[in-house]
Parts: sequence; structure tokens; C-alpha cells
Amino acid sequence: MNKEPRKEEHPMVSIMLNVVIPVIILTYLSKEKYLGPMWGLVVALILPIVYGTHTLIKQHRADFMSIIGIVSVLLTGVFGILELPRIWMACKEAAIPLVIGLAIIISLKTPWPLIKKILMSEKLFNVELLHATLREKNNEAKFEKRLVGLTWGLASSFFLSAILNFGLAMLILKSEPGTEAYASEIGKMMGLSYIVVMLPSMAVMILVLIALIKTLTHLTGLHMDDLLAEHLQEEKKEEPEKV
Repeated sequence: MNKEPRKEEHPMVSIMLNVVIPVIILTYLSKEKYLGPMWGLVVALILPIVYGTHTLIKQHRADFMSIIGIVSVLLTGVFGILELPRIWMACKEAAIPLVIGLAIIISLKTPWPLIKKILMSEKLFNVELLHATLREKNNEAKFEKRLVGLTWGLASSFFLSAILNFGLAMLILKSEPGTEAYASEIGKMMGLSYIVVMLPSMAVMILVLIALIKTLTHLTGLHMDDLLAEHLQEEKKEEPEKV
């Protein structure tokens, strides 16, 4: 019996609630004549926290990356409300991806490497077929060995994100904490991070994913289409019918 894939949230909904609306609130509504800097920050950060928590509850599972995202947003709010110096905010921005990168590497020493959770998801690949084929061809040891190099490549995308996050925070956050200008700068930092930070990091992650696919096709002898999760294969078969 095949598992029904979980229904994914629309990416535009995620971007609107996690980025666009908070940035608008911090930039325009955090002025004293509206919400003020403190309440502007609180209201702006409530949206991604509620959305992230709702997604976790709806999916009935504790997703590592989602939890990290919620913690990051909470810390942004706490640091902003406590009016801590900008270096604290910059360190927080760098610490989150740094911790993820280190966790990915450390997880190699455990039975549950995070690279398999992040890139070898059942949403993307037919994981059961992959492992069965690797066992059949006696290539499991070779795959685990190559996985070490791919893990360092994946971790490097988060280390790059940590460096860019720190630099962006130090560059953008110039005003005194607790002021209208500071709340506006946090909004600007959140908006720019998706361009300055996410794009380079995603580029590295995509290169690692391509290398992973090449490794899997080489060690299993399967074609790319065979590697895909069943629901993706079905969608691909339906594409010519939709044209």
C-alpha cells in the first residue's frame, strides 16, 4: 500500500507570511504613530511563529529545520525586545546556520545522517528502491563513503550562510535597538537575506543534490526517472496529457 504524500503548503503563502508581511510591518507599521518599534516587532514575528507552529502540528511531526526556523524567529524577537546590541543579533543570525552545519557533520557519527533527511527525502526519491538496489549491487559501503564528502558539501552551504548572515546583519543594523529605525532595519535585513543569503546557499545545495543524484545513478545503475518518488513519477507521466 503506497503512502499518500503530505500535501505541501503553497510556497507563496510561506513567503508572504514569513517574509513579505513581516517586512512590511517592520518597515512601515513600526513607527510611533502606528504600532511603535516594540509592538511592530512583536506583531511582525508572531506571523512566522504561528505559521511555523501550525505547520508542525498539521504535519504531525517535528521537523528539524522548521524547529530551527521557529527558534531563530523567537530569538530575533527576544533580542529586539531586550534591545541588545547589534553584535548579538549578528551572532544569532550566524549561529543558526552554523549550528545546522555542525549538526549535519556530527550526525554522520549517528545512525541518522541529516543529509538523508534533508536531500534524500521520500518526497524526492524512492528511498526504499534505492536502498534495496544498493544492497543488491553490494554498493552500500561505497555509498556511505561518498556520503561523507557530500555531507561536507551540504554543511558548507550552511557555513556560507552563517558568514553572509553575520556580514549582512553588521552592514544593515546601524541604529540604536528599540528605535523605529532599528525595527525598519530588521525588516530590511529579513527581506535582503532571501537574496544575499538564500541564493548563494541554495546554489551550493543544488550542486550537492546534483552530485548526490550522479552518485546514486552510478552506484544503482538506475535512471533518474527510476530514482524519483512514486508521486513525482506519476506527475511526470501526466504532464504530456495536460499539454
